[in-house]
Amino acid sequence: MASKQDAKIQKIIARLQKRIAEGQFEEQYEAGQETRLVAARYTKAENWPAAIDILSSVSQALLKAGAGGAGGDLAILLVDVYKQGKVKPDAASRGRLLTCLRLFEFEEPTRKKFVKEVFDWSRKFGDYPAGDPELHHVVGTLAAEKHETDEAEKHLVLGTKESAEVLTRMEYEWYKDSEQPHTAALFAARAILPYLLLANVRAANTSYRAFVSALTAENPSLGVQNVESSQGSDIRIFPSLPLLNFLGLLLLAVQKGTPDLFRQLKTKYASNLAELGGAWDGALEMIAEMYFGIQRPRQSNPLLDMMGSLFGGGGGAGGGAGAAGGRPPVRRVEAAPTAEGLD
Repeated sequence: MASKQDAKIQKIIARLQKRIAEGQFEEQYEAGQETRLVAARYTKAENWPAAIDILSSVSQALLKAGAGGAGGDLAILLVDVYKQGKVKPDAASRGRLLTCLRLFEFEEPTRKKFVKEVFDWSRKFGDYPAGDPELHHVVGTLAAEKHETDEAEKHLVLGTKESAEVLTRMEYEWYKDSEQPHTAALFAARAILPYLLLANVRAANTSYRAFVSALTAENPSLGVQNVESSQGSDIRIFPSLPLLNFLGLLLLAVQKGTPDLFRQLKTKYASNLAELGGAWDGALEMIAEMYFGIQRPRQSNPLLDMMGSLFGGGGGAGGGAGAAGGRPPVRRVEAAPTAEGLD
């Protein structure tokens, strides 16, 4: 049975929601201001559930009514109350935030700050240093739906096990829109290489399979040969797409972890890789060290610069090598691990 305080909060929420639904801009603004005052009283009393309930309900009502500025401000305040109350990410706390997120207009100015605050909170109070995977998945998926490729890539590579297919589907659609059939590997690499750099071999393989499956399904005349490895992985060889072959064979080599195999692979495709102007060089140096124990030149870029290089710019080539600088040591990956949050 609900307590008197719960009933009082629900009564306040219902009244404010009615004002928002029936009112014009001034009514909505006043409802937002009243919500701030009520939430402040509950916050001062450290009644976190009450403050969270009213901020969540009213911010969602304002966002539904199209009052993005007022609703966004309350949504940001909701995250601040999460921080003050040391609320941990779980199904309920995530759910409130994701409901707000889905109600935002994508171009609403307060949305960007809301997303930033959400990940600041999830990093501080959650189990994942890079932020909660489910939050990354939803933010990335919404960005992919709006064709915001940079934002989608940055979040989906840190998402859940479902994120790899969403990311790869976006990259494949981008590839098709480019109308340059020979660039398939450049777009596939935008998912595969970052996943390898994050030691998420499972997602890298998922991305490869999803990309080549879509490619062969939509291009039945494309020459292809299926090769099955001793590990049971299917690799498709495309005579007209050598760099896509390189990526598939790289994934097989990663499973073996044999340095000579990696060197042979790079030698075989050296002329094709040279055509990229160094776009993959930094990533391959790091992959060589992570999976094959091959030391990188010390003048190479840091991991974050490399991730930025892979994600930066159009054309799917992954950008340039960037400016020179020192790098921290990289821990070798002895097996094919799965990133946290994928099971």
